[in-house]
Amino acid sequence: MLFDNDGVLTWLTSLDVFSRAIETTFAEFGVTDPDPQHVEALYGITPDELQRICERYGVDPAPFWRRRDRNAALAQHAEIRAGRKPLYDDVEILDELDQELGIVSNNQADTVSYIVDYYDLPGSDICYGRQPTLDGIRRKKPDPYYLQQALSAIGTEDALYVGDSGSDVVAARQAGVDSAFVRRSHRQDLELPEQPTYEVEDLYGVRDIVDSTD
Repeated sequence: MLFDNDGVLTWLTSLDVFSRAIETTFAEFGVTDPDPQHVEALYGITPDELQRICERYGVDPAPFWRRRDRNAALAQHAEIRAGRKPLYDDVEILDELDQELGIVSNNQADTVSYIVDYYDLPGSDICYGRQPTLDGIRRKKPDPYYLQQALSAIGTEDALYVGDSGSDVVAARQAGVDSAFVRRSHRQDLELPEQPTYEVEDLYGVRDIVDSTD
């Protein structure tokens, strides 16, 4: 069983946290008054969009993105320590599962590893986040790259991927595994691009899926 992280295991990070990290990155590259639309675009972006924004300010996209990701990771570490990015209560079900567990997230690999270590989560050996590179952007979900890496590490093609976004559902389908979409409160009105294998309200529903298929 593989799990997305943000919005599934831990609370979502406030967008203000990312804004401050991105503004800090711009300042480190000599840009003190970036366009707010460019700051917002850098929450999640394609390599081509990153290239255009970096050309606008005359900065090299590769080191800029590495620093952006590092600043975002450090900011999220601080949020975790301050208790503003806690685990959901239903994460307790992970201790009840007999399946091998792992985490595959679009968040930075640094952030995902920090969360696993800080909260002592099961599945620490199979833990994949996005690398702070231009290739890392290209490989984020819905691309199945990191999900396939996790499946290969476990040594299986038979898995359930638990997520809270359309990209999670698409990545699971492209990787050839079942998907469970968790419709938490922040996803109540989300329209999915395709039907997941299962839809549940919380991780207790995921436990029920496992119990019914054993």
